[in-house]
Amino acid sequence: MEGVIQDRELPELTNDEISRYSRHLLLPELGIEGQRRLKAARVLVVGTGGLGAPLLLYLAAAGVGILGIVDFDFVEASNLQRQVIHGTRDIGRPKVASAQDRIKSINPYCKVIPYNTMLTSENALEILKDYDVVADGTDNYQTRYLVNDACVLLGIPNVYGSIFQFEGQASVFYAKQGPCYRCLYPEPPPPGLVPSCAEGGVIGVLPGMVGTIQANEVIKLIAGSGTNSPNQSAGLVGRLLLFDAWKMKFRELRIDKDPGCPICGDNPVIRELIDYEQFCGLKKEETPVEIIEPEELKARLDAGDPLQIIDIREPHERAIVKFPQAKPIPLGQMARRMDEFNPQVDAVFICKIGQRSVFAIRALREAGYTGRLLNLRDGVNGWAQKVDSSFPVY
Repeated sequence: MEGVIQDRELPELTNDEISRYSRHLLLPELGIEGQRRLKAARVLVVGTGGLGAPLLLYLAAAGVGILGIVDFDFVEASNLQRQVIHGTRDIGRPKVASAQDRIKSINPYCKVIPYNTMLTSENALEILKDYDVVADGTDNYQTRYLVNDACVLLGIPNVYGSIFQFEGQASVFYAKQGPCYRCLYPEPPPPGLVPSCAEGGVIGVLPGMVGTIQANEVIKLIAGSGTNSPNQSAGLVGRLLLFDAWKMKFRELRIDKDPGCPICGDNPVIRELIDYEQFCGLKKEETPVEIIEPEELKARLDAGDPLQIIDIREPHERAIVKFPQAKPIPLGQMARRMDEFNPQVDAVFICKIGQRSVFAIRALREAGYTGRLLNLRDGVNGWAQKVDSSFPVY
Protein backbone atom coordinates (compact mmCIF):
# COMPACT_ATOMS: atom_id res chain seq x y z
CA MET A 1 0.00 0.00 0.00
CA GLU A 2 1.18 3.51 -0.79
CA GLY A 3 0.17 5.05 2.52
CA VAL A 4 -2.69 7.34 3.46
CA ILE A 5 -1.42 10.28 1.34
CA GLN A 6 -2.90 9.46 -2.06
CA ASP A 7 -5.24 12.27 -2.96
CA ARG A 8 -2.97 15.29 -3.36
CA GLU A 9 0.14 16.53 -5.10
CA LEU A 10 3.23 16.06 -2.99
CA PRO A 11 5.20 19.21 -2.15
CA GLU A 12 8.86 19.52 -3.05
CA LEU A 13 11.55 19.70 -0.37
CA THR A 14 13.71 22.78 -0.09
CA ASN A 15 17.48 22.47 0.26
CA ASP A 16 17.13 23.36 3.94
CA GLU A 17 14.59 20.58 4.40
CA ILE A 18 16.80 18.11 2.58
CA SER A 19 19.58 18.93 5.04
CA ARG A 20 17.21 18.71 8.01
CA TYR A 21 15.74 15.34 7.03
CA SER A 22 18.86 13.85 5.43
CA ARG A 23 18.92 10.82 7.77
CA HIS A 24 15.41 9.95 6.61
CA LEU A 25 16.33 10.41 2.98
CA LEU A 26 19.10 7.83 3.31
CA LEU A 27 16.55 5.17 4.27
CA PRO A 28 15.20 3.35 1.19
CA GLU A 29 11.90 2.74 3.04
CA LEU A 30 11.41 6.52 3.26
CA GLY A 31 13.61 8.39 0.81
CA ILE A 32 12.62 11.61 -0.92
CA GLU A 33 9.07 10.47 -1.71
CA GLY A 34 8.40 9.31 1.84
CA GLN A 35 9.61 12.62 3.21
CA ARG A 36 7.44 14.51 0.75
CA ARG A 37 4.50 12.45 1.99
CA LEU A 38 5.31 13.46 5.55
CA LYS A 39 5.43 17.10 4.48
CA ALA A 40 2.02 16.74 2.82
CA ALA A 41 0.49 14.91 5.79
CA ARG A 42 -2.05 16.25 8.27
CA VAL A 43 -1.97 14.50 11.65
CA LEU A 44 -4.23 15.19 14.60
CA VAL A 45 -2.95 14.36 18.08
CA VAL A 46 -5.67 14.16 20.73
CA GLY A 47 -4.15 15.08 24.08
CA THR A 48 -0.84 16.79 24.87
CA GLY A 49 -0.09 14.81 28.01
CA GLY A 50 2.20 11.85 28.60
CA LEU A 51 1.54 10.21 25.22
CA GLY A 52 0.87 13.37 23.25
CA ALA A 53 4.19 14.91 24.30
CA PRO A 54 6.53 12.40 22.57
CA LEU A 55 4.07 12.00 19.71
CA LEU A 56 4.20 15.70 18.93
CA LEU A 57 7.93 16.08 19.49
CA TYR A 58 8.87 13.25 17.14
CA LEU A 59 6.24 13.92 14.49
CA ALA A 60 7.33 17.54 14.34
CA ALA A 61 10.99 16.54 14.14
CA ALA A 62 10.14 13.97 11.45
CA GLY A 63 8.70 16.68 9.21
CA VAL A 64 4.92 16.18 9.36
CA GLY A 65 3.54 19.21 7.54
CA ILE A 66 0.48 19.96 9.66
CA LEU A 67 -0.04 18.92 13.28
CA GLY A 68 -3.40 19.48 14.92
CA ILE A 69 -3.49 19.44 18.71
CA VAL A 70 -6.63 18.95 20.82
CA ASP A 71 -6.51 19.63 24.55
CA PHE A 72 -8.40 21.83 26.99
CA ASP A 73 -6.14 21.40 30.01
CA PHE A 74 -3.48 23.60 31.61
CA VAL A 75 0.09 22.68 32.49
CA GLU A 76 0.58 21.64 36.13
CA ALA A 77 3.77 20.90 38.03
CA SER A 78 2.78 17.22 38.37
CA ASN A 79 2.72 16.94 34.55
CA LEU A 80 6.42 17.66 34.15
CA GLN A 81 7.57 14.23 35.38
CA ARG A 82 6.48 12.75 32.03
CA GLN A 83 4.95 15.40 29.73
CA VAL A 84 8.29 16.48 28.31
CA ILE A 85 6.90 18.87 25.73
CA HIS A 86 6.13 21.33 28.57
CA GLY A 87 8.58 23.09 30.87
CA THR A 88 8.56 24.67 34.31
CA ARG A 89 7.92 28.12 32.89
CA ASP A 90 4.78 26.77 31.16
CA ILE A 91 2.98 25.96 34.42
CA GLY A 92 -0.45 27.57 34.27
CA ARG A 93 -0.46 27.93 30.47
CA PRO A 94 -2.88 26.09 28.16
CA LYS A 95 -1.20 22.88 27.08
CA VAL A 96 -1.90 23.54 23.40
CA ALA A 97 -0.08 26.88 23.62
CA SER A 98 2.91 25.38 25.40
CA ALA A 99 3.06 22.49 22.92
CA GLN A 100 2.78 24.83 19.94
CA ASP A 101 5.74 26.90 21.10
CA ARG A 102 7.86 23.80 21.65
CA ILE A 103 6.98 22.36 18.24
CA LYS A 104 7.91 25.60 16.48
CA SER A 105 11.25 25.61 18.28
CA ILE A 106 11.94 22.08 16.98
CA ASN A 107 10.74 22.54 13.43
CA PRO A 108 9.62 25.90 12.01
CA TYR A 109 8.45 24.12 8.84
CA CYS A 110 5.70 22.35 10.79
CA LYS A 111 2.35 24.15 10.87
CA VAL A 112 0.47 23.75 14.15
CA ILE A 113 -3.32 24.04 14.46
CA PRO A 114 -4.32 24.20 18.15
CA TYR A 115 -7.82 23.30 19.38
CA ASN A 116 -8.07 24.53 22.96
CA THR A 117 -11.27 22.62 23.60
CA MET A 118 -12.64 19.31 24.82
CA LEU A 119 -13.30 16.78 22.07
CA THR A 120 -17.02 15.96 22.14
CA SER A 121 -19.67 14.25 20.05
CA GLU A 122 -20.68 17.69 18.83
CA ASN A 123 -17.29 18.77 17.44
CA ALA A 124 -15.30 15.58 16.80
CA LEU A 125 -16.33 14.93 13.20
CA GLU A 126 -15.79 18.55 12.24
CA ILE A 127 -12.29 18.58 13.75
CA LEU A 128 -11.15 15.14 12.56
CA LYS A 129 -12.45 15.31 8.99
CA ASP A 130 -9.49 17.30 7.63
CA TYR A 131 -6.78 14.93 8.90
CA ASP A 132 -5.11 11.88 7.39
CA VAL A 133 -4.21 10.13 10.64
CA VAL A 134 -5.39 10.54 14.23
CA ALA A 135 -3.13 9.65 17.16
CA ASP A 136 -5.00 9.01 20.40
CA GLY A 137 -3.12 10.21 23.46
CA THR A 138 -6.12 10.38 25.78
CA ASP A 139 -6.45 8.91 29.26
CA ASN A 140 -10.17 8.14 29.58
CA TYR A 141 -12.51 5.61 28.03
CA GLN A 142 -15.22 7.97 26.85
CA THR A 143 -12.78 9.89 24.64
CA ARG A 144 -11.15 6.68 23.35
CA TYR A 145 -14.51 5.38 22.15
CA LEU A 146 -15.35 8.80 20.72
CA VAL A 147 -12.06 8.96 18.78
CA ASN A 148 -12.51 5.40 17.55
CA ASP A 149 -16.05 5.92 16.33
CA ALA A 150 -15.25 9.22 14.64
CA CYS A 151 -12.27 7.63 12.87
CA VAL A 152 -14.37 4.68 11.67
CA LEU A 153 -17.12 6.96 10.37
CA LEU A 154 -14.56 9.13 8.56
CA GLY A 155 -12.36 6.26 7.33
CA ILE A 156 -9.25 7.53 9.16
CA PRO A 157 -6.64 5.33 10.88
CA ASN A 158 -6.52 5.69 14.67
CA VAL A 159 -3.08 5.17 16.20
CA TYR A 160 -3.83 4.07 19.75
CA GLY A 161 -1.79 4.07 22.93
CA SER A 162 -2.57 3.74 26.63
CA ILE A 163 -0.51 3.64 29.82
CA PHE A 164 -0.96 2.78 33.48
CA GLN A 165 1.72 2.52 36.15
CA PHE A 166 4.35 0.34 34.37
CA GLU A 167 2.21 -1.09 31.57
CA GLY A 168 1.53 0.25 28.10
CA GLN A 169 -0.42 -0.76 25.00
CA ALA A 170 -0.23 0.33 21.37
CA SER A 171 -2.08 -0.59 18.20
CA VAL A 172 -3.46 0.85 14.98
CA PHE A 173 -7.23 0.69 14.57
CA TYR A 174 -8.08 1.13 10.90
CA ALA A 175 -11.47 -0.23 9.91
CA LYS A 176 -10.57 -0.20 6.20
CA GLN A 177 -7.75 -2.65 6.86
CA GLY A 178 -8.63 -4.44 10.11
CA PRO A 179 -10.31 -4.15 13.51
CA CYS A 180 -11.32 -1.05 15.43
CA TYR A 181 -11.08 -0.32 19.15
CA ARG A 182 -14.56 -1.74 19.74
CA CYS A 183 -13.47 -5.06 18.21
CA LEU A 184 -10.89 -5.29 21.01
CA TYR A 185 -12.95 -3.72 23.81
CA PRO A 186 -16.68 -4.00 23.02
CA GLU A 187 -17.62 -2.48 26.38
CA PRO A 188 -15.83 -0.09 28.74
CA PRO A 189 -14.99 -1.27 32.26
CA PRO A 190 -17.33 -0.23 35.08
CA PRO A 191 -16.70 3.34 36.30
CA GLY A 192 -14.01 3.48 38.96
CA LEU A 193 -12.65 -0.01 38.30
CA VAL A 194 -9.53 1.29 36.53
CA PRO A 195 -7.88 4.21 38.36
CA SER A 196 -6.56 7.11 36.34
CA CYS A 197 -2.84 7.88 36.20
CA ALA A 198 -3.56 10.76 38.60
CA GLU A 199 -4.69 8.21 41.17
CA GLY A 200 -2.71 5.09 40.26
CA GLY A 201 0.52 6.72 39.13
CA VAL A 202 2.75 6.12 36.12
CA ILE A 203 6.51 5.83 35.71
CA GLY A 204 7.63 8.87 33.77
CA VAL A 205 9.49 7.08 30.97
CA LEU A 206 6.58 4.79 30.04
CA PRO A 207 4.55 7.32 28.00
CA GLY A 208 7.76 8.24 26.19
CA MET A 209 8.19 4.62 25.13
CA VAL A 210 4.57 4.12 24.08
CA GLY A 211 4.25 7.57 22.50
CA THR A 212 7.29 7.05 20.31
CA ILE A 213 5.86 3.69 19.19
CA GLN A 214 2.72 5.58 18.19
CA ALA A 215 4.80 8.18 16.33
CA ASN A 216 6.58 5.36 14.51
CA GLU A 217 3.23 3.92 13.40
CA VAL A 218 2.02 7.31 12.21
CA ILE A 219 5.14 7.77 10.09
CA LYS A 220 4.76 4.32 8.53
CA LEU A 221 1.09 4.89 7.72
CA ILE A 222 1.99 8.10 5.92
CA ALA A 223 5.07 6.76 4.14
CA GLY A 224 3.35 3.53 3.15
CA SER A 225 4.70 0.85 5.47
CA GLY A 226 2.17 0.83 8.25
CA THR A 227 -0.58 -1.57 7.26
CA ASN A 228 -1.16 -5.30 7.43
CA SER A 229 -1.57 -6.04 3.75
CA PRO A 230 -1.02 -9.70 2.76
CA ASN A 231 2.58 -9.01 1.74
CA GLN A 232 3.42 -6.50 4.42
CA SER A 233 3.02 -6.83 8.19
CA ALA A 234 5.27 -4.05 9.43
CA GLY A 235 2.48 -2.09 11.10
CA LEU A 236 0.27 -2.65 14.12
CA VAL A 237 -3.04 -3.03 12.30
CA GLY A 238 -4.60 -6.17 13.78
CA ARG A 239 -1.91 -6.44 16.47
CA LEU A 240 -1.90 -5.22 20.08
CA LEU A 241 1.56 -4.54 21.48
CA LEU A 242 1.78 -4.91 25.27
CA PHE A 243 4.77 -3.56 27.19
CA ASP A 244 5.79 -3.93 30.83
CA ALA A 245 8.43 -1.32 31.67
CA TRP A 246 9.19 -2.80 35.10
CA LYS A 247 9.86 -6.31 33.79
CA MET A 248 11.13 -4.92 30.48
CA LYS A 249 9.06 -7.35 28.43
CA PHE A 250 7.03 -7.04 25.26
CA ARG A 251 4.09 -9.25 24.30
CA GLU A 252 1.85 -9.22 21.27
CA LEU A 253 -1.76 -10.24 20.74
CA ARG A 254 -3.57 -10.71 17.48
CA ILE A 255 -6.80 -8.73 17.11
CA ASP A 256 -9.38 -10.00 14.64
CA LYS A 257 -12.04 -7.85 13.10
CA ASP A 258 -15.35 -8.59 14.80
CA PRO A 259 -18.08 -9.20 12.18
CA GLY A 260 -20.62 -8.27 14.87
CA CYS A 261 -18.92 -4.98 15.79
CA PRO A 262 -21.63 -2.33 16.11
CA ILE A 263 -19.67 0.25 14.11
CA CYS A 264 -17.25 -1.56 11.75
CA GLY A 265 -18.86 -5.02 11.50
CA ASP A 266 -20.95 -6.57 8.75
CA ASN A 267 -24.15 -4.86 9.88
CA PRO A 268 -23.19 -1.69 11.74
CA VAL A 269 -25.83 -0.11 13.94
CA ILE A 270 -23.82 2.94 15.05
CA ARG A 271 -24.00 5.43 12.21
CA GLU A 272 -23.39 8.63 14.17
CA LEU A 273 -21.60 9.67 17.33
CA ILE A 274 -23.38 8.87 20.58
CA ASP A 275 -23.33 10.05 24.19
CA TYR A 276 -20.05 8.53 25.34
CA GLU A 277 -20.37 9.51 28.99
CA GLN A 278 -23.63 7.60 29.13
CA PHE A 279 -22.10 4.68 27.20
CA CYS A 280 -19.24 4.50 29.73
CA GLY A 281 -21.66 4.59 32.65
CA LEU A 282 -20.65 8.05 33.83
CA LYS A 283 -24.23 9.36 33.81
CA LYS A 284 -25.66 6.57 35.92
CA GLU A 285 -28.14 7.93 38.43
CA GLU A 286 -26.59 7.71 41.88
CA THR A 287 -27.63 9.07 45.24
CA PRO A 288 -25.52 12.22 45.66
CA VAL A 289 -22.54 11.92 47.98
CA GLU A 290 -22.44 14.53 50.73
CA ILE A 291 -19.37 16.78 50.54
CA ILE A 292 -17.45 18.39 53.37
CA GLU A 293 -15.16 21.30 52.51
CA PRO A 294 -11.58 21.24 53.84
CA GLU A 295 -12.20 24.43 55.84
CA GLU A 296 -15.31 22.93 57.46
CA LEU A 297 -13.44 19.77 58.41
CA LYS A 298 -10.65 21.89 59.94
CA ALA A 299 -13.19 23.86 61.99
CA ARG A 300 -14.87 20.69 63.25
CA LEU A 301 -11.53 19.12 64.18
CA ASP A 302 -10.48 22.30 66.01
CA ALA A 303 -13.81 22.31 67.87
CA GLY A 304 -13.25 18.74 69.01
CA ASP A 305 -16.30 17.33 67.22
CA PRO A 306 -16.44 13.53 67.30
CA LEU A 307 -15.51 12.35 63.78
CA GLN A 308 -14.38 9.18 62.10
CA ILE A 309 -11.63 10.09 59.59
CA ILE A 310 -11.15 7.23 57.13
CA ASP A 311 -8.13 7.28 54.82
CA ILE A 312 -8.71 4.89 51.90
CA ARG A 313 -5.33 5.53 50.24
CA GLU A 314 -2.83 2.74 49.73
CA PRO A 315 0.16 2.40 52.10
CA HIS A 316 2.64 3.86 49.58
CA GLU A 317 0.44 6.95 49.27
CA ARG A 318 0.17 7.40 53.02
CA ALA A 319 3.97 7.25 53.10
CA ILE A 320 3.97 10.47 51.06
CA VAL A 321 1.87 12.30 53.64
CA LYS A 322 -0.21 11.10 56.59
CA PHE A 323 -3.54 12.68 57.42
CA PRO A 324 -3.95 13.52 61.14
CA GLN A 325 -6.31 11.32 63.18
CA ALA A 326 -7.15 9.18 60.14
CA LYS A 327 -7.79 5.45 60.30
CA PRO A 328 -6.50 3.60 57.20
CA ILE A 329 -9.01 1.26 55.55
CA PRO A 330 -8.28 0.33 51.91
CA LEU A 331 -11.14 0.68 49.46
CA GLY A 332 -11.33 -3.06 48.78
CA GLN A 333 -11.89 -3.81 52.48
CA MET A 334 -14.58 -1.21 53.09
CA ALA A 335 -17.74 -3.32 53.08
CA ARG A 336 -16.38 -6.23 55.10
CA ARG A 337 -15.03 -3.88 57.79
CA MET A 338 -18.32 -2.05 58.19
CA ASP A 339 -18.62 -3.17 61.81
CA GLU A 340 -15.63 -0.97 62.67
CA PHE A 341 -17.74 2.15 62.00
CA ASN A 342 -20.02 3.91 64.51
CA PRO A 343 -23.27 4.94 62.81
CA GLN A 344 -23.81 7.60 65.51
CA VAL A 345 -20.65 9.51 64.48
CA ASP A 346 -20.09 11.28 61.16
CA ALA A 347 -17.51 9.49 58.99
CA VAL A 348 -15.27 11.57 56.69
CA PHE A 349 -13.55 9.77 53.83
CA ILE A 350 -10.33 10.98 52.24
CA CYS A 351 -8.25 9.91 49.27
CA LYS A 352 -5.89 11.82 47.00
CA ILE A 353 -8.33 13.97 45.03
CA GLY A 354 -11.78 13.00 46.35
CA GLN A 355 -12.73 10.48 43.66
CA ARG A 356 -11.97 7.02 45.04
CA SER A 357 -13.58 7.98 48.33
CA VAL A 358 -16.89 8.32 46.50
CA PHE A 359 -16.74 4.60 45.67
CA ALA A 360 -15.95 3.80 49.31
CA ILE A 361 -19.02 5.68 50.47
CA ARG A 362 -21.22 3.96 47.88
CA ALA A 363 -19.82 0.55 48.85
CA LEU A 364 -20.81 1.16 52.47
CA ARG A 365 -24.28 2.32 51.48
CA GLU A 366 -24.81 -0.75 49.34
CA ALA A 367 -23.69 -2.89 52.28
CA GLY A 368 -26.46 -1.34 54.40
CA TYR A 369 -24.55 1.19 56.50
CA THR A 370 -26.94 3.83 57.88
CA GLY A 371 -24.59 6.43 59.40
CA ARG A 372 -23.71 9.80 57.88
CA LEU A 373 -20.91 9.60 55.30
CA LEU A 374 -18.99 12.67 54.10
CA ASN A 375 -16.47 13.01 51.29
CA LEU A 376 -13.60 15.50 51.72
CA ARG A 377 -13.68 17.72 48.65
CA ASP A 378 -10.52 17.29 46.54
CA GLY A 379 -9.08 14.90 49.13
CA VAL A 380 -5.63 15.34 50.62
CA ASN A 381 -4.67 17.71 47.81
CA GLY A 382 -7.63 19.94 48.68
CA TRP A 383 -6.56 19.94 52.33
CA ALA A 384 -3.04 20.97 51.27
CA GLN A 385 -4.29 23.79 49.06
CA LYS A 386 -6.91 25.25 51.41
CA VAL A 387 -5.92 24.35 54.95
CA ASP A 388 -2.38 23.12 55.54
CA SER A 389 0.32 24.30 53.13
CA SER A 390 2.86 22.03 54.83
CA PHE A 391 1.14 19.14 53.05
CA PRO A 392 2.56 18.33 49.61
CA VAL A 393 0.30 18.29 46.57
CA TYR A 394 1.02 15.10 44.65
